[in-house]
Amino acid sequence: MDEDINTAAEVAEADALPRCREVHADPDKESAVVDVPDAISRKPVEQKSPAEWAYERLILYIQNFEKTLDNEHEVAMGFTGGDAGVLKIEGMGYFDPDIVTFYGSDPAGGKNQLVQHVSQLSVMLRAVPKQVEQDAPERIGFRLAADLEKG
Repeated sequence: MDEDINTAAEVAEADALPRCREVHADPDKESAVVDVPDAISRKPVEQKSPAEWAYERLILYIQNFEKTLDNEHEVAMGFTGGDAGVLKIEGMGYFDPDIVTFYGSDPAGGKNQLVQHVSQLSVMLRAVPKQVEQDAPERIGFRLAADLEKG
């Protein structure tokens, strides 16, 4: 029986590293989250609030979703239930220990903010046409990731 034996330090390090697993119908499709920034691994998960940990992972999903978009589309989030519609994501934040918030606008240009408890967090990322007067689509995921690296 050939088993790996890990030191206490290796076990602690493995527990602190974020893990992600995805399986797709297309065997050639890669996981959405492939590059985990060092900023996420600097602080052990158990030292992060639920809000901070959710915020960091949402940044990865938004940024990777944006990588799949062409120059005619931007990221937005859709809502389930009711007539809330779609929110073009223009900003995101968290308030420890357990609140995540999204800032943005609806298709008519109205200002919106969603404040969500992490236990109720459910985000559907959607591709929406960019605003016609813009030269290039806004990529909030990359700005959020850059801010994370500074923090």
